[in-house]
Amino acid sequence: MAESNRIKYLKGTTTVGLKVKKAVILAADRRASAGNYVAHKYVRKVVYITDKIGMTTAGGVADIQFLYDYMKNIYHFNQISGMPITVRSIATYLANVLSFSKYFPYLVQLLIGGYDQEGPHLFNLDYLGDFTEEKYVATGSGSPVAMGVLEDNYSEELEPEQAIHVARRAITSAIKRDSYTGTSVIVARFNENGHEEFEFPVK
Repeated sequence: MAESNRIKYLKGTTTVGLKVKKAVILAADRRASAGNYVAHKYVRKVVYITDKIGMTTAGGVADIQFLYDYMKNIYHFNQISGMPITVRSIATYLANVLSFSKYFPYLVQLLIGGYDQEGPHLFNLDYLGDFTEEKYVATGSGSPVAMGVLEDNYSEELEPEQAIHVARRAITSAIKRDSYTGTSVIVARFNENGHEEFEFPVK
């Protein structure tokens, strides 16, 4: 199955984000579930809006797919128009889209993170369009477990490599305790040079 199509199978999940010195880290597991059934073992839950801005996805499959495609179109418009694009502008625009649909909400929980001319930024968006800037955050069915790891290990002074390790530990802990989270861990690092992605197996 093509990697670009795997996002459509997303259901239960765990995602985390951390903002540290000179970088933002986004991470997620790779299991997709349908009730108690493991629908797919290798889905993409960290996606890229630009080379320096990414999004983690948790929630309803169709809603996530629509919103991601929508944000990619906004990015292409900005490229054509030459307008500057920031992490906050992406998060604000997406929050507006979500808030306009409160009577028929998109059932999603999203993290928007990345690096722009103002430095690293991380935003947490809920399905009603509320959004907050965060230093660290976890979403999805395994978030209570992941947040415990983040609470114990996060510091603004972490180096990006250390933050990658913390994000990996948070998702791994969720995989061990949450039946909707599984397979392996994807971690993406965003800095002034773009993004780099890593995958870690879980034993």
